[in-house]
Amino acid sequence: MPETSNTISNLRLVAIPRLAAGGRWRVEAMRSLAEPMLLWFTRGQGRITIAGMTRGYGPNNAIFIPAGTMHGFEVGQHVFGTAIFFGRDTDLTLPQKVQHLRVRESSAQVELNLILDSIGREQVSDKPAHDRATGHYLGLLSVWLERQIAVQPPEDLPHPESARKLASRFTQLLERDFRSGNGVAEYAAELGVTPTHLSRVCRTTTGRSAKAILSDRVLFEARRMLSDTKTPVQDVAKTLGFTSAAYFTRAFQHQTGKTPSDFRRLAAEEATQATAPKPGAAMAPRPPIGRAPVAPIGSRFR
Repeated sequence: MPETSNTISNLRLVAIPRLAAGGRWRVEAMRSLAEPMLLWFTRGQGRITIAGMTRGYGPNNAIFIPAGTMHGFEVGQHVFGTAIFFGRDTDLTLPQKVQHLRVRESSAQVELNLILDSIGREQVSDKPAHDRATGHYLGLLSVWLERQIAVQPPEDLPHPESARKLASRFTQLLERDFRSGNGVAEYAAELGVTPTHLSRVCRTTTGRSAKAILSDRVLFEARRMLSDTKTPVQDVAKTLGFTSAAYFTRAFQHQTGKTPSDFRRLAAEEATQATAPKPGAAMAPRPPIGRAPVAPIGSRFR
């Protein structure tokens, strides 16, 4: 089965509450992934922003996000489910566009839960051919998605088509160029609209201004680079288009309450604590994670 090795090697199933480990910014801030992802919510509700559109999600919602699509979503303390990361080189037949599936039939809900349980069980199994079994279950997951997309009613989109298209084009352009140091005015000029109109459209489709979306994307990347890499602070600043490390430090501290160095140190300490073995930890329930909204680096942009 030629697609098995590529498809399985980078496949991960992660409990949705675990995605916020190390900071709620990891899920709520605007960012994109280099791999497709499926979110399956089984309990709780919240809001999710994908490609410049904000909408609500609830139990039994399956949301497919293609690689390179900017998104961010709330994970409250009562939200549960599974995130499936397919890996960069997956050979599975997956949707090419964002899909928000509201799965109402109980049989389809049970079917997806069984497929995900089977994938997770085979991933940790040492039985013969467990990789091949995982590949077959992934094929069933691909078929499940295709069939659910086919039976979904037309999506009731609340915003005019022109607004949705402009917001989507803005997020695509932003994802490509957010490291450039450009402000909203430069993005608006490339899109052929005024900064005021662009910001008005973004508020209509997401509830946030274009500047807030832009700064949120930069702040996420700054936090990611500081917590997940050893890149020097001055190089992080340069990579993200800041004119100096001092300017970056002031802006970062203003919005997070921590200097970049302090944030990096605390992130390392949290990662160490998270991986340290604790007696009885396997049986202890995970405590709820409090709400911590992400603030934009407003002074960075004009």
